[in-house]
Amino acid sequence: MKRFLKNIGIALFIFLILAGVFSLTVSDERNATEVPLSKVAEEVNADRVERIEVQENQLLVFLKDGNKIVANKETQSDITESLSRLNVKPEALSRVAIEIKGQSTGTFFVNNLLPFLLPFILIAGFIYFLMRQVGGQNNRAMSFGQSQARLTDNAAQKKVTFQDVAGVAEAKEELKEVVEFLRYPQKFLNIGARIPKGVLLLGPPGCGKTLLARAVAGEANVPFFHMSGSEFVEMFVGVGAARTRDLFRKAKKHAPCIVFIDEIDAVGRQRGAGLGGSHDEREQTLNQILVEMDGFDTDTNVIVIAATNRPDVLDPALLRPGRFDRQVIIDQPDIKDRIAILNVHLRGKPIVAGMNVDLIAERTPGFSGADLANLVNEAAILAARRNKKVIDQAEFIEAVEKVMLGPERKSRVLSVREKQIAAYHEGGHALVAAMLPFADPVHKISIVSRGRAAGYTLKLPVEDKHLHSRSEFYADLAVALGGYAAEQQVFGDLTTGASNDLQVASNLARKLVTVYGMSEKIGPISFGDHHEMVFLGKEIGEQRNYSEKVAQKIDEEIASILSDAHKVAEAICKKYSAKLDEIAKVLTKQETIEQEEFVQLMADANPPPKKIQKPAAVIAPPTPELS
Repeated sequence: MKRFLKNIGIALFIFLILAGVFSLTVSDERNATEVPLSKVAEEVNADRVERIEVQENQLLVFLKDGNKIVANKETQSDITESLSRLNVKPEALSRVAIEIKGQSTGTFFVNNLLPFLLPFILIAGFIYFLMRQVGGQNNRAMSFGQSQARLTDNAAQKKVTFQDVAGVAEAKEELKEVVEFLRYPQKFLNIGARIPKGVLLLGPPGCGKTLLARAVAGEANVPFFHMSGSEFVEMFVGVGAARTRDLFRKAKKHAPCIVFIDEIDAVGRQRGAGLGGSHDEREQTLNQILVEMDGFDTDTNVIVIAATNRPDVLDPALLRPGRFDRQVIIDQPDIKDRIAILNVHLRGKPIVAGMNVDLIAERTPGFSGADLANLVNEAAILAARRNKKVIDQAEFIEAVEKVMLGPERKSRVLSVREKQIAAYHEGGHALVAAMLPFADPVHKISIVSRGRAAGYTLKLPVEDKHLHSRSEFYADLAVALGGYAAEQQVFGDLTTGASNDLQVASNLARKLVTVYGMSEKIGPISFGDHHEMVFLGKEIGEQRNYSEKVAQKIDEEIASILSDAHKVAEAICKKYSAKLDEIAKVLTKQETIEQEEFVQLMADANPPPKKIQKPAAVIAPPTPELS
């Protein structure tokens, strides 16, 4: 579009030049009337002519009344002879001022030279524009193999530092050594230490990997090259490798600096995976990255930082020492980190006095830094929509539910019966959760539709969990089937509203048996090889390493676990049926029950206090965190 407008401007400029040239040749004839020469003779004899301008064979006659006429005379005779032959009296002609003018430069150019020059000018202009187009294509072709990395100069732009990154204290401590390597490399070289070539940031989406990489560059005050892994790969084989070479060549010129490759799993997947359909361009790009990282000299002060949330698919050659020497794991923020992150995002925003940030952090377990930033933004949008000048606590609480479940669907109106069914269903979930000591406490019950849910029961843990016990899992199963049991008990029938609960409970029960080894009958065995096939997708390459007889036992144990959980939920709903009716009645009337009101409703039922089952302190191999 810009090039088109530029060409239009050039064409208009040329047109104005030509118009200016033609205007030089235009005289006063444009306001004159063309008449025969005899008419000029009559005007002269009548003494109505003031002066006559003669230019070659053309006469421009200025009349005394202000009008002008134009006439042509014979070529071989002058004006006196021409008018004398038309009986013009000599005394009348003597009273007229006659001015002889030569041919002007503009007229000569237009009449003689322009007809010959104009075709050449047009052809030259066409060739010029054609060469410009070809030159642009050649420039794009020449830059096809150049890296598209964006360079951020922290000295000239506003830089990000570790103060702008809340939480992730361990990751920042690990990366502070990288800052030291960049700022004082000789300090480490003098003692014989080798500067690390690469740092791999591992963590779930939205946990701040890119922000941390920028903070490292900001703390070290060095240039920052940012490029995504997908930008290396093109449809032509060899382009990715060429861009890799160009990227590292630029980085060495700007050393000391940081090269940040986001989503490196796009080009760093294991080589040779697939059924003969591997992407040769991707593998060549990966090979070039490995070669370039090996080609760094010991004193080359360039550090490559890469980020991924898929470390399981990376090629082992990337992870060996000498390439990505350090692997920094960035976890989801705990409650203290969430409070710090919220305070960072609340800077400069008008919030109500006495804002309880701790309450918001308690209601957002599992939220990443990006989720919390989105939460603050949603709260600000809600406040602006309500024409408020400050953001209140209510906007943050509603924003939590919007981020977790989706926006309210106020247009979805339930019938009286459907509303009653939804109230008993959600009341069943809440009642079972309240009466089981290992279930998470209920924070809110609602039958207002949000997202794809007709209603929801918001349960949040007492504290952040990294390990989950079997008692907690069994309690979660009973809570998931609480709505199913309530519908069956009150209405004597079932609806499709429990379909998602059954799916969640079935998946959890299967994991208890086949993954976590929490089945009493089958024992501590993990079934199935859950490796991922790169060419097929996540978990579709599961390999079955057990017999049909064992598979039958697994199915029976899953059914038994779900049946026991249903019996627990059913028993609670029967024992506290009056309380279930009370919860459903309140929900039907006001559609929402907050935590304080729910605690008051359950006070006379004497619910047991919530327990957190912690594993005993025994010496054992390191335990990986459970997702």
